[in-house]
Amino acid sequence: MIENIKRMQKVKNIREIDIKDKRILIRVDFNVPLDSELNINDDTRIREAIPTINYCIDNGAKSIILVSHLGRPKQRCEEFSLKTILKRLERLLLKDIVFVDNLDNAQIILNTLVDGSIILLENIRFYEGEEKNDDNLSQKLANLCDIFINDAFGTSHRKHSSTYGIAKYAKQKVAGLLLKKEIDSFAIALTNPLRPLLLIVGGSKVSSKLTLLNAILDIVDKIIIGGAMSNTFLKAVGYDTKASFVEDDLLEEAKHILRSAKEKNVKIYLPVDVVSTDNVKDSKEIKITPAQDIPNGFMVVDIGPATVKLFNEVIRECETIIWNGPLGVYENQKFSRGTFSISHAIANTYAYSVIGGGDTADAVDKAGDKDNMSFTSTGGGAGLELLEGIVLPAFEVLDKKE
Repeated sequence: MIENIKRMQKVKNIREIDIKDKRILIRVDFNVPLDSELNINDDTRIREAIPTINYCIDNGAKSIILVSHLGRPKQRCEEFSLKTILKRLERLLLKDIVFVDNLDNAQIILNTLVDGSIILLENIRFYEGEEKNDDNLSQKLANLCDIFINDAFGTSHRKHSSTYGIAKYAKQKVAGLLLKKEIDSFAIALTNPLRPLLLIVGGSKVSSKLTLLNAILDIVDKIIIGGAMSNTFLKAVGYDTKASFVEDDLLEEAKHILRSAKEKNVKIYLPVDVVSTDNVKDSKEIKITPAQDIPNGFMVVDIGPATVKLFNEVIRECETIIWNGPLGVYENQKFSRGTFSISHAIANTYAYSVIGGGDTADAVDKAGDKDNMSFTSTGGGAGLELLEGIVLPAFEVLDKKE
């Protein structure tokens, strides 16, 4: 794992090349959450792309083309059009941006614009070839630029045309400032961390974190397991989890992880008490009980107060903390207390803290602790694969330092 992270740190970044008078294509990640009225709920990913765009502007780029996806569209539709984020982007950059709704017209429009212009291309996933890493689409994108900059960490684990295939044809391909910040931040936490090093892992499924748990046992000192995935571990140690979600086919794997942790002197902490309910969506009864005394017909939806106290004590002891996955159904206010308490505990330490993307970042934001974390990643799946020790495909194809 550590060697692979160091390999990814060796990619060239935008500060190490000359971009003056060059045509720049930046793969950004504007995949932001929208409400039913197509209003942006959280513009963090747009804001995180601004430093790289401004660097290109300030250093005399001839043109800047921004390429992103939004959602998982099956076909062209207003719901997933990047027109939705155009005005927000213009306000953040304090510049007019040319919107191009068809890739085939991009080169024609590019030739008519004054130097320094910025183009936002329509959702790249409107093109069927994007997710198939289509060679023709990759070449079309590369033809629009002299330099390809990947600044979309959230999609860096995908072999798509705009993140991977384009590099085959681009003259120069380097990391943007966000991509560099992401890999450097994970490197601080993993390659030479202040100890004790704590991993907090949650979410719904053990299966999604299995590789991570096995890979990281050689690095961390302590692991806290919460969320629905802790049900599988609780059942593996002999508790009856009643109606709670459990991956029964992974009970032996859970036992193996617990044994391996003990052999490697890694302390694993499971919930000692839980919040459970008869129905997640329409709760008639909510109970707090020891983890081994869940009522019949009830399912676990949060960690209990004794567990919060235990986990908080563990957090206070640690100097480096990595958190990936909420510890309960935090989206429901009734079941958010455990996750939010853990967020507050991390925010109140002096530890170096790395927050995994997706739901974890959203939970930290809702808890009001975002500004008190050392680093919040913009990538969910990408961050998870990085923690698993995988060299992310987007890094594989970028130019390397001498």
